[in-house]
Formats: sequence, C-alpha cells, structure tokens
Amino acid sequence: MIDRYSRSQMNSLWTDEAKIKSWLEVELAVCAVQNSLGNIPDSDWQTIKSKAKFDLKRIQEIEVEVKHDVIAFLTSLKEHVGDSARFIHLGLTSSDVLDTGLALQLKKAGKILQDDLHKLEQTIVELAIKHKYTLQIGRSHGVHAEPITFGFKMAVWLAEIRRHQEHLKQAIKSITVGKISGPVGTYANTSPAVEEKVCDMLGLTAETAATQVVQRDRHAHFISTLALIGCSLDKFATEIRHLQKSEVLEVEEPFTEGQKGSSAMPHKRNPVGCENISGLARLLRSYVIAAMENISLWHERDISHSSVERVIIPDSVILLDFMLDRLTGILKNLVVYPENMQQNLNRFGGVVFSQAVLLKLIDKGLSREEAYKLVQDRAMSVWNKVNGDFKTSVLKDPQITKLMSKDEIEQCFQTQSYVKNIDQVFKRLNINT
Repeated sequence: MIDRYSRSQMNSLWTDEAKIKSWLEVELAVCAVQNSLGNIPDSDWQTIKSKAKFDLKRIQEIEVEVKHDVIAFLTSLKEHVGDSARFIHLGLTSSDVLDTGLALQLKKAGKILQDDLHKLEQTIVELAIKHKYTLQIGRSHGVHAEPITFGFKMAVWLAEIRRHQEHLKQAIKSITVGKISGPVGTYANTSPAVEEKVCDMLGLTAETAATQVVQRDRHAHFISTLALIGCSLDKFATEIRHLQKSEVLEVEEPFTEGQKGSSAMPHKRNPVGCENISGLARLLRSYVIAAMENISLWHERDISHSSVERVIIPDSVILLDFMLDRLTGILKNLVVYPENMQQNLNRFGGVVFSQAVLLKLIDKGLSREEAYKLVQDRAMSVWNKVNGDFKTSVLKDPQITKLMSKDEIEQCFQTQSYVKNIDQVFKRLNINT
C-alpha cells in the first residue's frame, strides 16, 4: 500500500519540479498572449518558446543567494533564454505566477479526487445492491433499535458521497481562478484583457477582483470541503470498526494472507485500515483552522499564508487521496457476515419489534400511554435475559391477548414492514438492481 502510494499520481503533483513547471506554464501563456497583442516581437517569442526551460538544482542555488524563489526561477530562465528573457514576466508580480500556478496544480488534484470519489461511489453501489435485503439490526445510542438492511446502510452512505461530489465540484470551480493583474491587483502595467486571455488559455477563470493575491477564502473553502469529505470517511470507518468488534462481528476488514494483527496475540484481526482513516481525518480537519486563519492578510497582501499553504495544501489533497483509496479498497473486499447480523437482530428475544406491538395496540383503541406501559413492561421483563423471549411474553399477557389475536401478534414480529420501502429509497438514488 505505502509503496504503491509513493508512486501515485497525486504525490507527483506536489514536487518542486511540478510546482515550477506550473510557473513556467503561466509565464509562457502570458508571453503568448502578449505576443498576440503585439507587445512581444515574434522573433523574441519564438526564442522564448523554444528555449524556456529550468534547472531545479540551479534555481535552488540562486535562491540561496537571492532568498526569493520566483526571482531565482526567472534568473534561471534568463540563463536559458538569453536577451529575449527581458519580455518574460512583463507587468507581473510574483503572486500572479504563484497563485495562478497553484490553481493549475489544484485543478489537477481536484480531478484526481473526483475520480477517487467516483470509485468509492461505485463500490458502495455494489455493496448496496448485493445486500439490499440483508437484514441487520439498526442501532441508536449504540443500542438495538429496529431492523434495517445492510444495503440500506450503504444507500445512506451513497447519498452522502454524492453530496460530496457536488460540494467538491463547486470547491474546484471556486479555487481554479488565476490573476494576472500585477502588484496590488490594479492592472497598472498589464491589462484585464491579458488576464482573461491567459486564464482562458490555461483553463482557469479570471479572478473577479484581487489584491496582490487571490483571496484566501477560496482556498479555505476548498480545504473545508476536503475536510468534510474526510469527516464522512471517518464516519464510515468508525461504523466498520464498531461492526467488527468481537461481540458484534457483522462485517470485517479484509485480512490478507500473511497479515499479522498483534505482536503478542496471534488471534487478533484488527480494523487497522479504518483506524488509519479515522486518525488521518483528525489531521485533515486540523488544516481547516489554518486555512481560515490565512484569509486575514494585511492590506493588499502579506505572505503569512505562504508558509502555511506549503504544508496544508499538498498535505490535504494527498491525505484525502490516500484515505479515499484506502476506504475503497476496504469496501471492495469487505467481509460481511449475514448470519451474525441475523443472530444479533434476534439477540434480545425480539424486543426490537416493540413498536409494532405498540402501534397495533393503539390501533385497537388503547391510548398511547396505556399501550406504551403494557409493551414496555413486557420488554423490560425479558431485556438482556439469556433466554428472554419478548414474543412469548406478549402472547402470555392477558391484557394484550384480550385485544390482539395470536396471528396479529405473530404479524408484529415479521420483518417485511422494515424492508417494504427500500425499493423507493433505491429508486431515489437511481440504484438499478
């Protein structure tokens, strides 16, 4: 897993090489537009286009001296391009290149995350279809409530993932903006027309109004969206962790051949993948605060946000990419135990059917209060008893049998009513079974 991930597409987007490549892409787009407007002679543009390249090691050497990354980059370009380099960076400021280049990286990262979400969505759909009618006890407060199906649980997860797909789409749209407006954003030495053409060429939207930087509410929105997705992954992972408890054991993470669960206890099969996801979600959520703190910059710009973003932006997208990939892998190979689900559903002698008895008694004319007391008394009499049997207790209660026939009582303990509307839920989600 770690070796595979170290070679991932997402990780490659955030190397120094990739970052500077995005800067060069911005500078060349500006030069192309300036040439089309007659501001750079054709001969110089051809020289720039054919010779513009960079040497990362050389840039790092220059930066040691000048202590400015963009100047080091431009100096390296000059060494390759020659005199025509005087037309590179015309009317721009560093943040034009930094923020627009970052938008290019985030656009690519966003596409990878969209693909990841789609893979997770499809995996959940497959589980929902397979276990549409696999009965399972529903729980509230961690306590047995009423029957559901495992497929229904997956349908709820699916709806959540699809909401996140829309959230991410909007966040990507918000973050993929460029600015080519110069110091403090006034277009004093370039024109809005250049910005529009450059952004269009790069597949970005021109920022509506900027200072010297693209405003950081956009980046905070993006990071917050990633964190919200991470929260849902944490939620799903936490559910699997609970369902894998020894006393529950309704589902289990895949446990591969040769895998070991404990250095001391050979019997252990632990939900380590899901625990990993839950832990990483905590880290991802912590980045939201830092992203929000970055919104408040002095006047038209300071760079207090820059050092923060060098950590939180690559980390956030890499973390979420990893988490989505890990959870998809777990769900694809999830071990489901329907027989344990059935056993747990019946564990407390049928008390989970108490509402059905309650409603039938109300239908027979009892007040809700009277019916509730009757049913609760019967349920509590068998609660957590080794051989407790709620149905038998109900059948032996004369106050209940006076109002309900044996067949009516038996009907209260059937599961059909709990699955009769699952088709409607699946239809809403366009799940074709």
